[in-house]
Amino acid sequence: MVHLMNIQDTSHFDLNNLPNGFHENPFEFYSKLRQTEPIKFLPDNSVLITSWTDLNEIYRDTANFKSDKKISFGEKFGDTPLFEHHTTSLVFNDPPLHSRVRKIMTGAMNPKAVALMEPGLEKLIDDLLNKMEDEVNLIEKFAMKIPVEVIGNLFNIPHSQRGPLRDWSLAILGALEPSPTKSQLSKGNTAVLEFKDFLKDITDERRTNPGNSDTDVLTRMIEAEESNLSETELLQNCIFILNAGHETTTNLIGNALWALSHYPTAKKKLINSPEMLDSAIDEFLRFLSPNQFGNRETATEVILGGVKIPKYTNLHLCIGAANRDPLQFEQPEKLIIDRSPNRHLAFAGGIHHCVGFSLAKMEARIAIGKFLKKFPKYKLISKPIWSKRIRFRGLTHLNARLES
Repeated sequence: MVHLMNIQDTSHFDLNNLPNGFHENPFEFYSKLRQTEPIKFLPDNSVLITSWTDLNEIYRDTANFKSDKKISFGEKFGDTPLFEHHTTSLVFNDPPLHSRVRKIMTGAMNPKAVALMEPGLEKLIDDLLNKMEDEVNLIEKFAMKIPVEVIGNLFNIPHSQRGPLRDWSLAILGALEPSPTKSQLSKGNTAVLEFKDFLKDITDERRTNPGNSDTDVLTRMIEAEESNLSETELLQNCIFILNAGHETTTNLIGNALWALSHYPTAKKKLINSPEMLDSAIDEFLRFLSPNQFGNRETATEVILGGVKIPKYTNLHLCIGAANRDPLQFEQPEKLIIDRSPNRHLAFAGGIHHCVGFSLAKMEARIAIGKFLKKFPKYKLISKPIWSKRIRFRGLTHLNARLES
């Protein structure tokens, strides 16, 4: 549901009742909120936070701002598979569970393991580019196909069994929207159950036939399970890993191709100076953050930015707004591919800094670099369609004509 609202007046802004035009360009609303009410109480008594400084403080203060969402998720999901998943996964937990799971994941995604993926990733992207037709939806035929294969390879899941992974992921993550519909909740709960059964079969088989723990994340998780994880923690955190890279990496690649098509000077600069790819990836992450929102809960009454916030308040951390904060970034509304410094929060911060950040950046670097080399003159041929989700910023359709 949307309602009309003067963009200059955000006094009635509500994540549960978004204004008309928000999905197409939320950044205008974020800018006004950041100027007028950087800490905004919403009608449901949750709080929307839009400044970089406040988000950075929250990410680093784990005593006063908790990731544990059992209270708010209990109200939102009830006693359901979604509740079990989201309250067991790494991202919505604090130490000690967070520490145990993160240590395992960090070890599994070490630099050696990530580097070993690069040759296979290059071949995958070359194959995708070589098979493309002259006119194509770059999301469906390119951006979304890359993380499905990469994550499937991380877990050594047979190609024949990867079909449902993306749909399960989208259904589970879709339930994290501020106001999920009954249909979204139903699909999310079904997806958790099916995903859990799917992984149970695979983990049982992997216990009998373990892979190389240096490169097989699932084998590494299973080996750690005996002393560190219950079976539920194992399965739910495997789901989390499989989910985490799907939509965000798809969005990163798709958003970058959209941005370059709208900023031809930046596109030309990047084509002529491919050594700028690393800094360009960070700028795409800042400019169109694939993950627009994080969440925390106050563990006690706090004063943030001079505003008193009660204990157990649900906080919406608007990464998309913070990453365009003019107090942190010069010309924040401009895409500057060699921006430095670039302290964006696209991968969150503190102890919750994204475990898979190096893998995501490698996927984007290779995908965008190879795409621009093969199709430097690509042009959009229809109006792009942005997803109606607000937690994640990405496109469902980015139709282009491919020209060398």
